[in-house]
Amino acid sequence: MTNPTATLLISCPDQRGLVAKFANFIYSNGGNIIHADQHTDFAAGLFLTRIEWQLDGFNLPREFIAPAFNAIAQPLGAKWEIRFSDTVPRIAIWVSRQDHCLFDLIWRQRAKEFIAEIPLIISNHSNLKVVAEQFNIDFQHIAITKDNKSEQESKQLEILRQYKIDLVVLAKYMQIVSADFISQFPQIINIHHSFLPAFIGANPYHRAFERGVKIIGATAHYATADLDAGPIIEQDVVRVSHRDEVDDLVRKGKDLERIVLARAVRSHLQNRVLVYGNRTVVFE
Repeated sequence: MTNPTATLLISCPDQRGLVAKFANFIYSNGGNIIHADQHTDFAAGLFLTRIEWQLDGFNLPREFIAPAFNAIAQPLGAKWEIRFSDTVPRIAIWVSRQDHCLFDLIWRQRAKEFIAEIPLIISNHSNLKVVAEQFNIDFQHIAITKDNKSEQESKQLEILRQYKIDLVVLAKYMQIVSADFISQFPQIINIHHSFLPAFIGANPYHRAFERGVKIIGATAHYATADLDAGPIIEQDVVRVSHRDEVDDLVRKGKDLERIVLARAVRSHLQNRVLVYGNRTVVFE
């Protein structure tokens, strides 16, 4: 799509007339809605919606859209955010030693499967620096131990500010990000295998193989202070059989991690994910 659009993501207490109110805001200002989706969580009593419209012909300048809409949203008790399609997000990819998700994200970005810049890779090891150099991406090696974690996380935050990063993707970054860090930079997507919490720690595929598991999978979610328990964006599974060895499980797991993480990042970048509580609605 060449014409820029604006997207509103809204959640508010469910009540009559919400669709009309939100649509009329766009219509009365000369906007043309091109996508609209909605969901009602009756248990939570919430109405959730995503509305996208063309900015060509819209009467309000961009800087006036937010305050104008807030005059409507505030009396409704709504939480909302607005994003513009021609604002290109900047991603920092965090890795440790595994490279499969890193290569996949870089390839998809270079192939324009999603629109974003990847100016920075951060790692607690130095072995993937060669990948950053191959793709002309800045690489920061920040080693973390239990004794220097707070100091090193402060460095990471400063680097994110310097590079004007909008989203951090933990692409097999095998370190726990602290609650303090997340409170200062909450836009973080993580990927992990689906063996949690049954097989935690090292060598989960070996222990899953010993148990004879029949399904493996991957989960992408927003990072929160509760380890691996943040709002889920994307998941997938694949069957395994008695003929599969440990190496087959690892290969299938890596394939899923690549695909699931890419889907989650794409949905986020396309402004399709609405978080409420510890859940998400991912609009198609």
